Amino acid sequence: MSRIGKLPVTIPAGVEVKVSDSNLVTVKGPKGELQEQISNLIKVEMNDGVLTVTRDNDVKEARSAHGLSRTLIQNMIVGVTNGFEKKLQLIGVGYKAEKKVKYLFLI
Repeated sequence: MSRIGKLPVTIPAGVEVKVSDSNLVTVKGPKGELQEQISNLIKVEMNDGVLTVTRDNDVKEARSAHGLSRTLIQNMIVGVTNGFEKKLQLIGVGYKAEKKVKYLFLI
């Protein structure tokens, strides 16, 4: 069984998660709403504010989708609570680097 897939997903306060019969997971929070269609080989169950992702068999496709599905749901919850964040980390020896502009827009 997938080590990542076995971990339960805790749902923080202010976040609403709905799982339809067709495995469409909808996550609604303070920063918006996200939806993801999860594979039919995976079961998504919600009990007492904890979401669990399981699989019925050990078919290769089910094993592949198990950890992925759990991670996608976790990332959706992070997205509607914290939003997207990008950090730049400067690591190196011998060259001086510093941040000069507050915002950098790439097109």
